[in-house]
Amino acid sequence: MNPFELLKNTQALKEQSEKIQNELANITAEGSSGGRMVTVKVNGRFEMISIKLDPICVDNRDVQMLQDLIVAAHKSAMENVQEQIKSKTSSLLGGMDLSQFGL
Repeated sequence: MNPFELLKNTQALKEQSEKIQNELANITAEGSSGGRMVTVKVNGRFEMISIKLDPICVDNRDVQMLQDLIVAAHKSAMENVQEQIKSKTSSLLGGMDLSQFGL
């Protein structure tokens, strides 16, 4: 194996990785629950960037329901962003299956 070829391939992989990271930074996805009473937005780095609550679901007598709705909306947003990541990275990675990496 030629060490110069290995270095060239490593540089290409680094550039590809940086390109993917930049692409992921621009992805956002929403998820909702309870008929859109709770809406959560996450980015491509799996960070929650916003949450919207319909005032009707803010009832101090049923905090458990609101907690469940938030968790469900977050789960939905995470699934949506994972689908976008798969779609975007599959074209960048030449169709490589990312499920082996947990995505």
